[in-house]
Amino acid sequence: MQHPAIAYIGLGSNLSDPVRQVRQALETLSTLPEVTLLKKSGLYRSSPMGPVGQPDYVNGVVQLETRLAPFPLLDLLQAIEQQQGRVRNERWGPRTLDLDLLLYGDLKMEGERLTIPHPGMAQRAFVLYPLQEIAPDLVIPGLGALATLVGQCPKQGLRPYE
Repeated sequence: MQHPAIAYIGLGSNLSDPVRQVRQALETLSTLPEVTLLKKSGLYRSSPMGPVGQPDYVNGVVQLETRLAPFPLLDLLQAIEQQQGRVRNERWGPRTLDLDLLLYGDLKMEGERLTIPHPGMAQRAFVLYPLQEIAPDLVIPGLGALATLVGQCPKQGLRPYE
């Protein structure tokens, strides 16, 4: 059994009632063995990064404490995506649910299946702003202070979900 680690998960959806999809994922995350949901951001609406013509996304971030190693945690996240109808057809295409392992303690790793910190997170308002809401003093391994990253990242149309 490994020592507990703090992990941050990005949530996103733009299909099949996105708010319901994200809330259902939050509920599932709160019931996982070896995982304690510590904090969750509010929900935000953002424009899609990928192909044009898809609906806006609903995004958020959660902070977890877990005894799971990164790959078993990733496996659980992908199982939740599948349970909620995720199909991986098109890179950055529309999806019922996207759960990204953003950070895992102070771990830095790069691989085919998993890179931590999540690639591109420093340029993504829909990750940085919700993350700042729940962990304003966070320092991201290899990237620096979250507050500095937020200051360098325009909101890109990000707005609180009403």
